Amino acid sequence: MRTELKVFAFCGAVLITIAAASSMLAQPQAMQATCAIQAYVDEIMEWDTNFPAIGLGHITTQATTLQGTANATLYTNGNVSITADNSINSQLTSSGGATLVTQYSLSYSGNGTTATGGGPVSYAPYNTFLSTGSAVTHVVGSGSVVVTLGVEAYNPSGMVAEAATYNATQTLTATWTGP
Repeated sequence: MRTELKVFAFCGAVLITIAAASSMLAQPQAMQATCAIQAYVDEIMEWDTNFPAIGLGHITTQATTLQGTANATLYTNGNVSITADNSINSQLTSSGGATLVTQYSLSYSGNGTTATGGGPVSYAPYNTFLSTGSAVTHVVGSGSVVVTLGVEAYNPSGMVAEAATYNATQTLTATWTGP
């Protein structure tokens, strides 16, 4: 009986050794782990900077009309409306109180259909320019628009303004109108 037990125990040890060796040769399968990530972009509407100053030059005759432009980028991921300061601050005025006829225009790098933007706004007197606002339509994938402010100055009809330096400050305000 003893001999049979020894043989049986020996055979069992061999089988265990063979099974352990074959499991070490098999490679484990690749395992994946996922991670859900979320970010939220708020409604954004901001100017990149103020418009640079516009130097119009000199009026040298009664019929001289001066024009100039300045650009600023408006970042937006929704629709906005741009209005202007229609106060006396936006009319070219000398330190002595003399004024020039002052008109403004607006244009955009995009048309609001294929890129964020809107339609051009023709020259209008400082006190009515953009009083009802100019619509800027956001186009998905186009989150900025270059806004061009134009200014035009000339002598009042039938007269010549006083010799002086004339200054004005135009302020454009963008207001959120929706997605």
